[in-house]
Amino acid sequence: MTARDPFLPGFTLHDIDADGVRIRAAAGGSGPPVLLLHGHPQTHATWHAVAPRLGERFSVVAMDLRGYGDSDKPPGGEGHAAYAKRAMAADAVAVMRALGHESFAVVGHDRGGRVAHRLALDHPAAVSRLAVFDIAPTATMYARTDKAFATAYFWWFFLIQPAPLPERLIGADPEFFLRTHLEGQSKTPGCPSPELFAEYLRVYRDPATRHAICEDYRAAATIDLAHDAADAEARIAAPLLALWGARGIVGRTYDVLETWREKARDVRGRALDCGHTLQEERPDEVSAALLDFLG
Repeated sequence: MTARDPFLPGFTLHDIDADGVRIRAAAGGSGPPVLLLHGHPQTHATWHAVAPRLGERFSVVAMDLRGYGDSDKPPGGEGHAAYAKRAMAADAVAVMRALGHESFAVVGHDRGGRVAHRLALDHPAAVSRLAVFDIAPTATMYARTDKAFATAYFWWFFLIQPAPLPERLIGADPEFFLRTHLEGQSKTPGCPSPELFAEYLRVYRDPATRHAICEDYRAAATIDLAHDAADAEARIAAPLLALWGARGIVGRTYDVLETWREKARDVRGRALDCGHTLQEERPDEVSAALLDFLG
């Protein structure tokens, strides 16, 4: 399909085959290519205020990760391998190649940042620059978990429980769970907007989405950690920008830049005065930082 994106002005929607998994992506703008990857519980619509700004200087692609938004939601398979960040990173490469981009910058928020991290390790020739929003590396966060983090990020430990426990509990009132989750993470009144919340709820009401989200987190606690351990000595070659919310848990819990200096050779970044969802809470600052970094 090709159609106009209702959330990203001037962008066109595409359904792209990534080795048998259909990925929904929005593309717009012109110039050097940039890939935007959302987190949980968002979709590519989270970039609505940033993507058009970037599109003035770059060819921008914003995709729904597998399991999220309007992308396919395959079964998790043995060991949750279908939702390994390695599989999601391969989707991203396939999408960008289908749109004519062999090498590109990657910007990832939350889960998308974890996909971006794996993408830079597995496909270094494809990644020219890397930006991650409000995360420390997955293995680092698990290794340094304490009571304060486990309390604040309870869903890291709830969603990984064996199926169908979290799926059925969330399914009893998905709107309440989603609203509580988003309101707890945002520190900016009005974020997300009612329109964005309605879009996130539209897909969250789908049981296949909820199961895929759980599989994403289950993979993060199992197969992703195995992949990270195998690459423990690897370092990201591309320049890396880390931005985080000064009022969020990640910024209060970790020395964010130091955690990324353990994983990458060239790291810079800073905190923004907001919560977890930087691109929605501080879109002007995020756009300016990305335009400067992507250059």
